[in-house]
Amino acid sequence: MRDQARVVVIGGGIAGCSALYHLTREGWTDVMLIERDELTSGTTWHSAAQVTNFGMTQTMVGLKSHSIRLYQELRDDPDYPVGYNYGDGGIRLANSNVQMDGYRHFASMAAGMGIEFEVIDAAECAHRHPLISTDNLLGGLWDPTDGHIDPAQLCQALARRARLAGAEVNRHTPVTGLTQHPDDSWSVHTDKGDVRCEIVVNAGGYRCNEIGAMMGVSHPVASMEHQYFLTEDIPAIADVGHRIPLLRCPISDYYARQEKGGLLLGFYEQDCRTWGLDGIDPQFSNDLCPDDLDRVTDVLEGAFERMPVLMETGIREVVNGPITYTIDGAPLVGPIPGKRNAFCIIGLRAGLGEGGGHGWLLAQQIVHGEAEYDTWVIDPRRFAGHATVELTALKAVEDYQNEFRFHLPHEHRPAGRPMKTTPLTAVLAAEGAAFATVNGWERADYFKRAPEFQETLGYTFNEVHEVIGTEIAAVATGVGLTEVSGFNRFELTGADVADFLDRMICGTVPSKPGRVGLGYLLNHQGMLKGEATIANIPPSDSAPAKVWYGSAAASEYHDMDWLLHHIRPDEDVQVRSLTNAQTILVLAGPKARDVLKAAARGDWSRDAFPWLSVREAHIGIAPATVLGVSFSGELAYELHIPNESLHAAYAALRRAGEAYGLSLFGSRAVESMRLEKGFLHWKADILTEFDPFETGLDRFVKMQKGDFVGKDALRKRIEAGPRKTMVTLALDCDHAPAHGGASVRGDGVIVGAVTSGDWGHRTGLNLAYAFVDPSFAEPHTRLSVDVIGKPIAARVIRPSPYDPSFDRMRA
Repeated sequence: MRDQARVVVIGGGIAGCSALYHLTREGWTDVMLIERDELTSGTTWHSAAQVTNFGMTQTMVGLKSHSIRLYQELRDDPDYPVGYNYGDGGIRLANSNVQMDGYRHFASMAAGMGIEFEVIDAAECAHRHPLISTDNLLGGLWDPTDGHIDPAQLCQALARRARLAGAEVNRHTPVTGLTQHPDDSWSVHTDKGDVRCEIVVNAGGYRCNEIGAMMGVSHPVASMEHQYFLTEDIPAIADVGHRIPLLRCPISDYYARQEKGGLLLGFYEQDCRTWGLDGIDPQFSNDLCPDDLDRVTDVLEGAFERMPVLMETGIREVVNGPITYTIDGAPLVGPIPGKRNAFCIIGLRAGLGEGGGHGWLLAQQIVHGEAEYDTWVIDPRRFAGHATVELTALKAVEDYQNEFRFHLPHEHRPAGRPMKTTPLTAVLAAEGAAFATVNGWERADYFKRAPEFQETLGYTFNEVHEVIGTEIAAVATGVGLTEVSGFNRFELTGADVADFLDRMICGTVPSKPGRVGLGYLLNHQGMLKGEATIANIPPSDSAPAKVWYGSAAASEYHDMDWLLHHIRPDEDVQVRSLTNAQTILVLAGPKARDVLKAAARGDWSRDAFPWLSVREAHIGIAPATVLGVSFSGELAYELHIPNESLHAAYAALRRAGEAYGLSLFGSRAVESMRLEKGFLHWKADILTEFDPFETGLDRFVKMQKGDFVGKDALRKRIEAGPRKTMVTLALDCDHAPAHGGASVRGDGVIVGAVTSGDWGHRTGLNLAYAFVDPSFAEPHTRLSVDVIGKPIAARVIRPSPYDPSFDRMRA
């Protein structure tokens, strides 16, 4: 075994083998894989190994498509062919209209990635899969590429190709420790000696937290026992005359695929069980959990009803093994939060099916610093400090029980809630708040009109639509109050803060005390990395001057890593997080200044405190930092309050607001209002796949200023011209919004995709943002948008259809 390598990958399942292989494909061949036992001796060896193109985001569809192309290539390798049943086809069943709506939306989203799916009715489902009954069935989603692959052959083929490119694979070599050195390199300690490397990758499968503990981190990954069985031969399968399609059934929580002359049936039972939370036997390798078919009796009954032939079929073999889950079901692929030169590719519950794509995107991140797709959906930093193994276990059980039932728009499932709350959470609940979650924080979504009010979830506008309209009308004509919990807030101090921020942000950074500005951060490819509000807080009697950096709640770990990694050794810059110590109250509406005057001493006139100002004050008796900024398009103030004083500030504002008809509004109202104002949402509209010019943020770029991160790359992109352009669309329908990922069509072909959409209650417009081909970006251009699978006429309009002159915000 060599004692030096550029990258060491720990773990020899599909995750590790894919990462190793793709590193060599990106040109890094001085790489090594270390496996404690044999390759594929963890979850990989007992995987059902289904390979589908289905995924609920464009990134997931893209990485699965890469997996399929790679597996086809490996299947056709004359020197080492891999057993891959490609193109058997697969059906996801549905017995509800909302599930069918989800399939229609998904088919549109996949079409934008060049992937064809088909939504079929119940009769066609039975025609394509002759073993199923159509009782209690509406239809399904057909994937023509669906199939399954041999797990061991796949991993061996990837390892073989990596070796041929120069990589080294070491089996039967347990890792015993990890040490990081002052230069951020690592020593990987094994029972065969140490390996010094630049970068380490945790691909440890269900042992990922054993590896994490060696570097002082805990990953939000938990394992579930998962059972499937292999049946005896079924004559009806032979009678069909061809391989039968795979079946996934959210009605009865099972899947089935052909295995030789019988079936492989897997179960997602409600009486499910976590595994290994209190430690894993060191000898557990190429091993299984004890069978427990009693747990799957209810699922099996549903399978009997859907496939009556099973009642006459014997069981040949039972497999019960651990599979890994994360908090939201998507894997963790990318940089490990708070660590340098450390990456992970873990939590792959569908590892064989999509592992080729995960390794591909990880290798791009390691080698180039970014992947060609925006990878936020799988980024390990999307979870913050609340992401414990205990929380993950609760969410894993919930996800397991709903394996084939995807999240609906505005659905926030109950397991592990409430996790992060403020002193106002119970108060707002008593006021009728329905809550959503953002980075673990409970945040008021809207306010119910009666305690028994229930939202009907789906893809169309529902009974909450009118509630949101009422909240917005109150804000637009008077004044509203909302809590924004979990907003990411860093305090920056030091002599070099101004120069540091000027280098990090591509535009003008506010330099005057008491002023606020919006800035954008680019990655080294010139693409959009982040969005931040920068506030220059002047000195006071109790504190020196400081700078606040504020960004989206979900960006807490992401932005901290980005900033800390770019502070030069000779720079005097300190970054301190205040995210969990303070909460924002937002006053918005034409009477917001009146309420603020009544609640806080000082001169709050337009001349004394204009738009984009910041001042420290007291709201009643509560200390506050007040920012004159707006995400709603109305006159508004952000009041940043220490959590211990939050209730006092809220009470003072409610008292002051009585004379002005102060009402409460939630985050759903904010989402509608920000779309009307042309304001973008990080990781919905602001993506690493596009630069600021393509995203319509050129006014925030100052190419004439000194050097900033990504400047040279951005200059080259400007010279090459835009690939896509962000546009605002008005849709000619009022029954449903456009959902993220929906295809946009022009001249009969797909020319782009929606990033976000909602109804604009102040403008009466059904609005959407989308990236489209530049030739379709001019105002008044006629397009169509797929809304739940149906083409809806749309037109390009100018951004900010509500108060385009921004007069209301400056009032």
